Amino acid sequence: MKAILSTADAPAAIGPYSQAVRSGEALYCSGQLGIDPATGKLPEGVAAQTEQSLKNIRALLAAAGAGIENVVKTTVFITNMADFPLVNAEYSKVFAENPPARSCVAVKELPLGGLVEIEVLAVV
Repeated sequence: MKAILSTADAPAAIGPYSQAVRSGEALYCSGQLGIDPATGKLPEGVAAQTEQSLKNIRALLAAAGAGIENVVKTTVFITNMADFPLVNAEYSKVFAENPPARSCVAVKELPLGGLVEIEVLAVV
């Protein structure tokens, strides 16, 4: 059994996918670009996009009645591995204690010219 979750506090899907899906205790959040849901635009720079991506993730988690502490795994996609320290700096502000398991991969490009995209799996 699965439940589709969505919130206006995170950007709407830009394709045929759900913002998040809950199945049992697992919450699968689709990759979040750093799009500001209020403006529909990406902020300038990888640090600002990482910060906004994580805000979007918090909004999805909140819509499921969960918080950042419920995240057990993240996957980070970046378009330039040289940006890894900047992404880590923002990421570590959110996951300061007991960080989840994580993968980080460099990709050729992301939708809408994004510089970073983060997806999470949470237990709720």
